[in-house]
Amino acid sequence: MRFEDDEPVFRKSRLGTNRYEYNPNNPVGLALIVISVLLVGGMLLLMHFRAGPFAYPSAPAPVSTETDDTWPYMPGTEDPGYGGNTGADPFTPPEDDDLAP
Repeated sequence: MRFEDDEPVFRKSRLGTNRYEYNPNNPVGLALIVISVLLVGGMLLLMHFRAGPFAYPSAPAPVSTETDDTWPYMPGTEDPGYGGNTGADPFTPPEDDDLAP
């Protein structure tokens, strides 16, 4: 294959748009075409075999970690001094509230 010395690396697209494409008549343009095809083919193979960056994680990440700064909430241990429920049963009103008129 004989290459022209005055051929540009990129040439204007023949589709009528303002885009440029690689020029296979230039050795650099031909090399860019070959490299692009090899990279796309390699990425498709990695995706198909779920390898490389597309691999499943080896172990799932922990949902939560036990640290000392977590809020130790325990249901039923609310402070009864706030004037609401005494904490015995969340659905029963305290004894000192008279709901009947």
